[in-house]
Amino acid sequence: MVRNSREGIGMSRFFVAPEDIGARTIEITDKGDLHHMRKVLRMKPGDEVDVSDSDRFEYRARIETLEADSALLTILDKQAFAREPETKVTLFQGIPKQGKMEAIVQKCVELGVYEIVPVFMERTVVVDKGKMGRKTERWQKVASEAVKQCRRGIIPQVREPQVMKEVIGELGTFDLVIIPYENEEKTTIKQVLKEFVRGSASSEEHLSGKRIAVIIGPEGGFSDDEVDSVLAAGGHSATLGRTTLRTETAGPAALAMINYELEL
Repeated sequence: MVRNSREGIGMSRFFVAPEDIGARTIEITDKGDLHHMRKVLRMKPGDEVDVSDSDRFEYRARIETLEADSALLTILDKQAFAREPETKVTLFQGIPKQGKMEAIVQKCVELGVYEIVPVFMERTVVVDKGKMGRKTERWQKVASEAVKQCRRGIIPQVREPQVMKEVIGELGTFDLVIIPYENEEKTTIKQVLKEFVRGSASSEEHLSGKRIAVIIGPEGGFSDDEVDSVLAAGGHSATLGRTTLRTETAGPAALAMINYELEL
């Protein structure tokens, strides 16, 4: 079946900075977005689109003018984000080989990750040959494309790569740190999450805005020193199940389990 080229326009979502949104209008000036609107979607004045301020609100807006350098939209409706998870999960991902990182970024963005940090660990095979900046830009582009497909309110950030020492120094800023570990045989991620929920409820705190760190090892897994360092920093070792998952599977699996336990 051939679909009409005008169908699906209302599903299009664009991201702007809060300062580009006025009391009644929105201005889009990003060249890539304007090209997509004009040349790919073939939009015209009168078409309606979804716009996110990348912070708190999403809008339904109607195109009034659409030029090569800017588009002016009239706001029709304004709502707080409806699709963002209440808990903010940061994935610290041991950098994998080849193109696996792109798949990890794409799936984790679809599953609601807040941000992703590539990490050089002791058993990371990949070596930084001066191209990590370009790779990070590529991973960020993958995140941006994925978020438009799943219609989230924000574009998760892919941060600059870190080394494990930097990660350990940051763990104290999280409300919960989970390290899925293949040698963990007793504690499941479900048990860790249930205890986290009970602790939040007992202290009369809500899960909204809570920050969770998930640390995933590269293909060769974690070293003993890395696991010991995470546990010493307050992290919780957990198993994701009876089978050993590949590095590109473990992150999405952990996020799906967190969503099921805390969000659904």
